[in-house]
Amino acid sequence: MGDNARREKRKFVRIDSALPVKYRFVSTSPEFLDERVHEGRTDNIGGGGMLLTGQVPEVDWITELLMEKILLALTIELAGSKVKAIAKVAWLEAIDQNTEVCQLGLTFKEITGEDRDKILDIVINAHAPDDRA
Repeated sequence: MGDNARREKRKFVRIDSALPVKYRFVSTSPEFLDERVHEGRTDNIGGGGMLLTGQVPEVDWITELLMEKILLALTIELAGSKVKAIAKVAWLEAIDQNTEVCQLGLTFKEITGEDRDKILDIVINAHAPDDRA
């Protein structure tokens, strides 16, 4: 799926970003339990979701991630604050067989209005004209 097709479905504008993210995989299924906290980074972010570059515990988890049987609990580091959210995987690509690092297109399923506003503030500030000109 091309990047333009993904953009057309989005309700929120995204900006390129490289924010640190800590995340955990959560599932009600015992075979997909992973209590470890993983570290990754955003490649872009907006009010509706983000692109995460990070590690997946096992390649076998891909189908379950795409079927929403496994979700991600996220903590995103913003300038001076943290945003917490639960996200589903909308798409996944570029898996490295050795490191299991990939890009995960995430859609927020649960996020407080306050945390979404923190993300939207960053997006708005990135698009605001520079007053120093």
